[in-house]
Formats: sequence, structure tokens, C-alpha cells
Amino acid sequence: MLHSFAKDAGVSGLQEAGLAGRLARGFGAPICLIALLSGCLPAKGPAPAHQAAPDTSAAAPARPDAETLKAADYYRRVQAFYLSQGGMRTDSGRRDAPFDARDLATNFLKIAFYDEFSDQGGKLVEGGAQQALHRWQGPVRVSITFSPGIQAERQARITAETSVYLARLSRLTGLPISLASTAPNFSVMILSPADRRAAAPGIRAFAPGTSEPALRSVLFMKPDIYCTAFSYSTGKSPVYDKSLAVIRSELPDLMTKACLHEEIAQGLGLVNDSPKARPSIFNDNEEFALLTPQDEMMLRILYDRRLHPGMSMAEARPIVETIAAELLPGES
Repeated sequence: MLHSFAKDAGVSGLQEAGLAGRLARGFGAPICLIALLSGCLPAKGPAPAHQAAPDTSAAAPARPDAETLKAADYYRRVQAFYLSQGGMRTDSGRRDAPFDARDLATNFLKIAFYDEFSDQGGKLVEGGAQQALHRWQGPVRVSITFSPGIQAERQARITAETSVYLARLSRLTGLPISLASTAPNFSVMILSPADRRAAAPGIRAFAPGTSEPALRSVLFMKPDIYCTAFSYSTGKSPVYDKSLAVIRSELPDLMTKACLHEEIAQGLGLVNDSPKARPSIFNDNEEFALLTPQDEMMLRILYDRRLHPGMSMAEARPIVETIAAELLPGES
């Protein structure tokens, strides 16, 4: 959906410091939209080497800086453009985007078994290889870090909405998924431009195996990338034990919520996008902003006990087709 740049962490096949990651894009803008709204974002400066990730323990948030305010104005117009074109829908899509069991199975296989990006010559390039099935097995403990310039009321609202969303994901997957203040293994960072450029130490501390291309894509996030996510596993294990999502603080509310929906779901294992998936947030056409009924079904399939981490697509296909037919009986 909206180009967050990562689905899972790093790119499948990347292995550093004992961690393997998979990369996915999240939420971003098509080139035609960037052309219409170009010239509105400030240039990015170099990352201060001495700064760590922002400390959000201060009681009174600081005022957003001029760069953040200018970017916020730009993304308000981006959101308004999407809405004016009928995009970023928050409905289920049932009225005009029907799908059957065959569609569901096909979309799941494309989204769960392929990486969206690969590392080619130290750069993240669209078009990832087919991979084995990856997913979590243990509890998912989510923390949210905010840049200090985000108002306390907005922080509280985002936290409350995320808590509700995590409970929904927990029901769909069967995993314990909730907000956690201690020992998080899924970090969501909502950062201003300056704090993103200074986030390398904090990201490396949380996930030492983050590749340099993935790290650079966060520190110097392109204007058409709104958020990004990475998921990690130890060695060559197909079981995730850590995920990271980075979201622009300067996004308006609906785009922020869309990023949270997509990046957290991608961090659970639905790492790719498909232009044929509709209604779905795993589609770069930005038509839907929030998790749809088909997306819910794909999460149910991913965590069905008949599948297991490490399965190849060929092994999983007949099982996926059976589950899809159970979820949508009479619609194959």
C-alpha cells in the first residue's frame, strides 16, 4: 500500500551479525503524484554521527521544527490528493471489489512468499525472490517511540488506536500481540526528519543485523516513501523474532494510521505487495488505507496451523487453496 519501504527487515537473503532479514516496501507515492507536488520538501542533510534515537521520556514535547512543519504541509496535500481521487478508502471494499477463494489463495501466495525488494550492489531494488514461509511463533511485544515534537494528545491517540489494532491482529493470528513497555521485540518508531537521520544508533541497538542499504533507506527516506518496516530472524531460521517499523511523524492522521496498519501486518509476514490484490492494503495503488476483509483472511491463512515456517510455496499451495476455500465456501 502506501510505500513504507520495507516489509520485513532488510532483504531476504541479507545476513549480518547473525540476523537474516526480509525487506518490504510499505506506503509510498506514485511518481505522478510526486510530480504534481514536487518542490515542497526540504533537502535532507547528513546524519549527525553523535546522535542516538530520540529519547521520548521528557514530559513536555518540544515544538516541531521548521523542516517538520514544512514536510507536514506537503503530506497534508498528498493525503488530500489521494482522497480527492477516491483513494485511501476506509470501507471494506465489499461493494465493488469482490474476490473469491481462488483470488484469495493467489494473492496470499504472491504476498507471503515473495520479497518486494532485493539488495543489488548495496542498493535496495524492487523485485525480490521467492522465499520460504516466514512468520512469528512467540508473543509479539510492540513498543512505540515518538519524536519529542509530537504533541502528547496525538501520542496518546496513536497509542490507543494501535492497541486496538494489535488486539485485532492477535485475534486473527492466534499470537499474543500487545503493547509492551519492557523487552519489546517489535519496535515502531514515529520520527521527524531530523530524528530519522539520527536514528542509526538506536536501530543498530535494537536490530544489529540491519543491512546498510536498509539503514540508509531510513536515514535518508525519499519523499515518496512514507513508512517502512523490517522483520528479522536469527541465522537462516524462518521464524521471526524481531521487527522494526519507521513512520514519518509529519504524516497526517489517516496516512499515519495507514502506515501502522500496513507496516505492522507486513512485519508479521505478509511482506510483498501485489497489483492484483483487491481490496487490500498490500497493493501500491493506495486505494485502501486500512486492513480489509481479504487482508484479515490472508493473516488467518499465514498463521493457520496446517502451514509451518520454512515451507516452500509448492508445499504450501494445496494447503493454502484448501484454507481459502474454507474461508470463502462456494466462491471458488
